[in-house]
Amino acid sequence: MAKAINTEQNYIAGNWVKGKGKEFWSYNPATAEKGKVYIEGDQEQVNTAVEQAAIAFETVKKKSTAERATLLESMAEELEALGDELIKVCDMETGLGEARLTGERARTCGQLRAFSALVKQGHWQQARIDTAIPDRKPLPKPDIRRIFRPMGTIAVFSASNFPLAFSTLGGDTASAIAAGNCVVVKAHPSHPGTSKLCAEAMQRAILKNNYPPEMFSMVQGVSPEVSQALVQHPQLKAVGFTGSTHVGRILFDLGASRPNPIPVFAEMGSTNPMIILPLAIANNGVEIAKGLANSITLGTGQFCTKPGLILILKDKNSPEFVGNLKNALESISIGHFLNARIHSSFQKDVAKTATVAGIEMVSTKDEGGKLFEIDAEHFLQSPNLEDEIFGPVAILINCDTINQLNKIVETFGGHLTGTIFADGDSELSSVKDSLEDKVGRLIFNGYPTGVEVCPSMHHGGPYPSSTFPATTSVGTAAIERFCTVKCYQNIPEELLPIALQNKNLDRILRMVNGVYTTEDI
Repeated sequence: MAKAINTEQNYIAGNWVKGKGKEFWSYNPATAEKGKVYIEGDQEQVNTAVEQAAIAFETVKKKSTAERATLLESMAEELEALGDELIKVCDMETGLGEARLTGERARTCGQLRAFSALVKQGHWQQARIDTAIPDRKPLPKPDIRRIFRPMGTIAVFSASNFPLAFSTLGGDTASAIAAGNCVVVKAHPSHPGTSKLCAEAMQRAILKNNYPPEMFSMVQGVSPEVSQALVQHPQLKAVGFTGSTHVGRILFDLGASRPNPIPVFAEMGSTNPMIILPLAIANNGVEIAKGLANSITLGTGQFCTKPGLILILKDKNSPEFVGNLKNALESISIGHFLNARIHSSFQKDVAKTATVAGIEMVSTKDEGGKLFEIDAEHFLQSPNLEDEIFGPVAILINCDTINQLNKIVETFGGHLTGTIFADGDSELSSVKDSLEDKVGRLIFNGYPTGVEVCPSMHHGGPYPSSTFPATTSVGTAAIERFCTVKCYQNIPEELLPIALQNKNLDRILRMVNGVYTTEDI
């Protein structure tokens, strides 16, 4: 029997419904062809999604960690069960190709399973227990216990450049659900069909595991009003966002301006400075240039970790390195942009950069990556050159001395990554100290594009690369964003969360009276 085709496009509190807002179209960036028409949700539908999620949370927060882990496993299984249909639809909306999208689906399912394993282990709850000392003098010591708990309903904004891994069932949704929350996803208008399929997978996972259907919603939308209504809903508890600094700051300000402010965990623009020291160029300049060109153009430069600022010291080898980098860039045929808006913004930003005093466009091939070159003094006079240009472009800065190079680094704002290439250079220590304070992840003799999904990964950095530098949107530590802290004093044991009770049923690591242990009390 053929599967019934679901023609509605917004998943609101357990029901597929027709949107009540504006029409918009999917778009194939590889062919520039319009696809299917979609209708976005409106404020009333957003309100329903959040209000029903808040009710569902009363049930969701009482689920055991084992039940939560099983839900995450089912999410991965249902995503895989979509098979070729998901890859086909996603490719039609992004043009990213079967190989890239198959790999991204594997990463997305890997994230879900990593959070499932984390939830089972239980250590992430950071349970701390200080038992009572009733006869302590001069005052008795009460019984005090502290733990991470879920927050409530989380809004997740999908990203344009990762239609699976940073989208409907991507890392933000996975980490929010792992922490025990409900989720309302604002689907990205660049891949509405992909988002719909992923929401269908989520619906099946919820039903399979006896969770309340209202715990998850997916709202289509292209209008800013949809996003604003979601962030400002009084029952929303936090926001996860990946995108531009401009939009991230708007959402952050909306969250802060509410009568009850909420955190907006935004991963935003970053130019990811790279310092290449003289001995590295002298000993391995050709290979570094090739690798750097690939990193700049990977994904048509539409990765948040693309290196956009390259700092070198002028010497006898530096002109040849610039030439090698230029040649390497021009030998790479870049792909298409994710949507027309991104392409238009890239063209405008490149044209604007070309007008800066003292700058020269070194690589001018129409369909290749772009390379600008400027000396340190002119760069210091144009601080806006640090701003991210989303696409295959980089600015190379020639510095006369190491002090001048470090002076430039000291002017930087925050970035997700910073990279140093060195080969026994005496300047390594000083540039490491300068760059470390400006980035969330420091890389040595490697390239920043490609983010390993693992427990120790940190994908965040000082503002404006993200709004909360101590948090990450990649890796299992991302769960901490969507937790609140609860402290219980002299509470009867039967009313405590399981992880704080005397008997350590799951044998999780807890701090008991100042000592880490897995033993019972």
